[in-house]
Amino acid sequence: MQTKSRSLILLIAPFFLWGTAMVAMKGVIPNTTPFFLAGVRLLPAGLLVLLTAAFMGRSQPKGWAAWLWISLFALVDGAMFQGFLAQGLVRTGAGLGSVMIDSQPLAVALMALWLFGEKIGVWGWLGLAIGVFGISLLGLPEEWILSAGSRLGDALLDVHSFTDLLAGLFDNGQWLMLLAALSMAVGTIISRYVCRYTDPIVATGWHMILGGLPLFGLSSQLESEQWMNLTTANWVSLSYSTIFGSAIAYGLFFYFAASGSLTSLSSLTFLTPVFALLFGNLFLAEVLSPVQWVGVGFTLISIYLINQRDVLGEKLSGSISESIEEVQGNIAEKRQLLPQAESTLSEITTLSDSDS
Repeated sequence: MQTKSRSLILLIAPFFLWGTAMVAMKGVIPNTTPFFLAGVRLLPAGLLVLLTAAFMGRSQPKGWAAWLWISLFALVDGAMFQGFLAQGLVRTGAGLGSVMIDSQPLAVALMALWLFGEKIGVWGWLGLAIGVFGISLLGLPEEWILSAGSRLGDALLDVHSFTDLLAGLFDNGQWLMLLAALSMAVGTIISRYVCRYTDPIVATGWHMILGGLPLFGLSSQLESEQWMNLTTANWVSLSYSTIFGSAIAYGLFFYFAASGSLTSLSSLTFLTPVFALLFGNLFLAEVLSPVQWVGVGFTLISIYLINQRDVLGEKLSGSISESIEEVQGNIAEKRQLLPQAESTLSEITTLSDSDS
């Protein structure tokens, strides 16, 4: 029981750390630049992961196939994901951006179904749908949610309203957050192939180093005064995001992704905005609205449905089988009674003929 609890804590830890790291980064973003911020979250964290792997005696990658997959992993999940995320955070509100980032379990589920044949089932799809609905309640502006029906109706009836709706959705960098979500989803899938050739923790460290280098390169060419305005509190926040929000969180996430169900693991991403909102409320006095609390409830329900989809499916199948067997038993019993009923009817008919 104690081992199970420890495993559950480690499984949830990456999403807790990502959520709290987002809170820590809120005060840093106005005082630095996006590519520098993304590079700081990756390269130092990668060095820490590799030092830890060396201390644990993990073997280094060998052969061109291992380095090829690590390089692809670094490009997609390192440079592209962190780059799009950092640029998106500058250009969009945290709420809508969070919804787009944390919709990536849908893409992971579809790719895992196609590439690895992971069973999703009715309960899994229901959980994914409820999860997207839940994080939408958490992140979308309430005026959007309350006027969603009329907006959608206008969009369906009028082409211009539809194009205006799309333009409004992608005008402030939300498309960058969507690209970040897709990059993370593809990166999660790639990690399964990477771990066929090398140790998952070592691969995580190298992908963060190789992914961070181009981000620092872009920062040196396109940005200025990257650290000039950073305060002591900002550096503490950066350190937390690098050590806990990147090194530990990514190490744990891709360790579990190497062997477990990608759909189940990725569904826990829905917890990230929940932790971000809860700790934003605790440390930054950000108040959750009733709609957001409802979103928290739907998010937790979705995670339960996705992770228990096999158990729920077996229970449903068992109930259906029992019902079918009961119906078949009733039919068999009635069939047994039918000859008796026919015999009785025959006797009544014979007696009736005799009386006549």
